[in-house]
Amino acid sequence: MTAIEPRSAEGRATADRTLDTQPRKPFGAVVRDYVALTKPRIIELLLVTTFPVMFLADRGVPSVWLILATLVGGSLSAGSANALNCYLDRDIDRLMHRTEGRPLATGAITPRAGLIFGVVLGAISVLWLGLLVNWLSAALSFGAIVLYVGFYTMLLKRRTSQNIVWGGIAGCMPTLIGWSAVTNSVSWSAIVLFLVVFFWTPPHYWPLSMRFRDDYANAGVPMLPVVAEDIAVARQILIYTWVTVATTLALVPVAGMGVIYTVVALIAGVVFLREAHLLLRRANAGASYKVLKPMRLFHYSISYLTLVFVAVAVDPLLHLSFH
Repeated sequence: MTAIEPRSAEGRATADRTLDTQPRKPFGAVVRDYVALTKPRIIELLLVTTFPVMFLADRGVPSVWLILATLVGGSLSAGSANALNCYLDRDIDRLMHRTEGRPLATGAITPRAGLIFGVVLGAISVLWLGLLVNWLSAALSFGAIVLYVGFYTMLLKRRTSQNIVWGGIAGCMPTLIGWSAVTNSVSWSAIVLFLVVFFWTPPHYWPLSMRFRDDYANAGVPMLPVVAEDIAVARQILIYTWVTVATTLALVPVAGMGVIYTVVALIAGVVFLREAHLLLRRANAGASYKVLKPMRLFHYSISYLTLVFVAVAVDPLLHLSFH
């Protein structure tokens, strides 16, 4: 592990006081700030891995009420984790161009208000899922918050270049929550989907880290692209991409997937692998950032995960067997 000297509590408090002098804002602007604190775009990606899993678990269409209750609860849970992440990372967010506009970094929301907002959202999400879905889903949701806030943000992020590998476990939990919402259990199929997201996270996030390498370095966050050469990072990305694609195909025998899912997983996987190989080829050639184009892989990784999980939902509805 690479140890990073934590920001002092005194320095953080001084910055908080400096920013805690904002004039009163219109109600609509305040609402937008709190919504921004939940990182809606990340929530959207998490829901992409929750919603389809429910169709596979049901082998059909779950009740509309169950879908809505699960998605609302999942959104509240993710919003809580993201808000608490912003609270804990407000010092380094101020140092990075990518995050300097976040409400807690600018002082649009005070640290105390942000902390209370995150905790209340988390409590509501657990109660919502427990009372309206089931308590297993509620427990998994609570576990996701603890993993993201405690394990990733507080323990790993500033200490090791493998932070998003193990910290990414929190982002895998929606697959288990979606499955348990329908079955009140966790099966091997759900675990395989969990592993798909787990192995997909590094080739999704490391290209983004390559793009914002200077930001992370300035903030003292040892993301892999900060502490390793582009070639080493690209090799790691390629390995994880191969494992990701292999894991999506492992779902075929485990969950009895049909032609639709298999074809989509294969085609989308081939493109994903091609992009990862091209990134490594450019890195081996000593390409500059503009030629390296890591964001190309980052953007496709989102499309890839979306395509695979849409196929997870569609396959049981229009099941075409190989037999």
